Amino acid sequence: MTAATVAPSADPAAVPQRARRLVTELPGPRSRELEAERRRHVTEGFGVTLPVFIDRAEGSLLVDVDRNRIIDFASGIAVTSVGAANPRVAERAAAQLGRFTHTCFMVTEYSSFVEVCRWLNEHTPGDFDKRTALFSTGAEAVENAVKIARSATRRPNVLVFDEAYHGRTQLTMAMTAKENPYRLNFGPLPGAVFRGPTAPAHLAPADPAASAEYVAEALAGVETVLAEAGPETFAAMVVEPVQGEGGFVVHTDGFLAGLREIATRHGIVLVVDEIQAGMGRTGALFASEHDGVAGDITLSAKALGAGLPLSAVTGRAELMNAVHPGGLGGTYAGNPVACEAALAVFELLEDGSLLAGARGIEAAVRARFEPLLAHDGVASVRGRGAMMAVEFGDASGPRADVAKAAAAAANAAGVLTLTCGTHGNVIRLLPPLGIEPEVLDEGLAVLEAAIRGALS
Repeated sequence: MTAATVAPSADPAAVPQRARRLVTELPGPRSRELEAERRRHVTEGFGVTLPVFIDRAEGSLLVDVDRNRIIDFASGIAVTSVGAANPRVAERAAAQLGRFTHTCFMVTEYSSFVEVCRWLNEHTPGDFDKRTALFSTGAEAVENAVKIARSATRRPNVLVFDEAYHGRTQLTMAMTAKENPYRLNFGPLPGAVFRGPTAPAHLAPADPAASAEYVAEALAGVETVLAEAGPETFAAMVVEPVQGEGGFVVHTDGFLAGLREIATRHGIVLVVDEIQAGMGRTGALFASEHDGVAGDITLSAKALGAGLPLSAVTGRAELMNAVHPGGLGGTYAGNPVACEAALAVFELLEDGSLLAGARGIEAAVRARFEPLLAHDGVASVRGRGAMMAVEFGDASGPRADVAKAAAAAANAAGVLTLTCGTHGNVIRLLPPLGIEPEVLDEGLAVLEAAIRGALS
């Protein structure tokens, strides 16, 4: 039975509790009723991948209001890396809710904010004295990193890269590469943002010497972009160690190290955007560890708060302290309930089992999908850890139609899957790091059937 035609269970009570289960088609009748309500009350500006309404999470599955059990390969776009209903996160957050929900750290302080900052200072890459500022969203972290870099350097310009995604605010839209849906109709966007080339690993030559030349050409292109305005005018260079929305693009070995050298030579603040790739997602605490590169500033968000809004800017003390008192902040910045959730995440990451889980997910994904590279239409299988992707394309170009059809079939069969990429031709996999092996295997089998169906 193909992924698109998986039948509902005749006896839901007989299905093991940790298993995908379709009681109805997706979306089911109750979800359709709620979707009609949504359309009456919520702006159409919000898109939706799968219009089902979730009632609760159980392990690595989402249970909807029609009692369907859906394998979660999205993790709220890399947010619920420790699971969407982790007991330790719930315990710490609930205890804080019983004490107080908010005071605003800029008005009166609380120790959990400081504890989160301490952990990030100790664990973020970089052998130097650090300070951390907490905010609410990833886009806030990006914007504040730019503010800090400009304050410290007294320079205006920012360098970003092809395929980058940094957020949906006005500045971060200017920093994001993809036009539709992120930038379309929202201009004019802020200036002082320049874009440089990258060296995607999946496009690199296999020969080591040719690969080194490929990286050198990309870095030379970066130098050319800097020269257009003068490298002395650039405050920050902002890069994702694994590009997320752009298609889960891993950089060729040597590229990030080359950016580090260029930034240091020109006095530019290197900002490493770990918002999607950090907190264990790639099998290391921070994705930049794979390249042995430390940013002057590192950004965390998404999985940091395990579903509660929290982001962080961690960087060299002299940079972070260059901002005048009162220059940083936000009403909800470092909310105490979100800070307690982050402290639970740190506890869960401590023994290394989730990092090992991420590496196991990569091995399982590669074993399942790399054989499909022999099929016309499958262009690459790439990523790191539990941040994996399958790209579709052939001699005619990117095949967004295949990605869309395969993702839709998997979703209809109860495996929640997302697409991404500048051309919309990439399926991305972001399962919880602790996903049960049998659930992972079932979900991958369903997705493989969906891909084969879309290619046929």
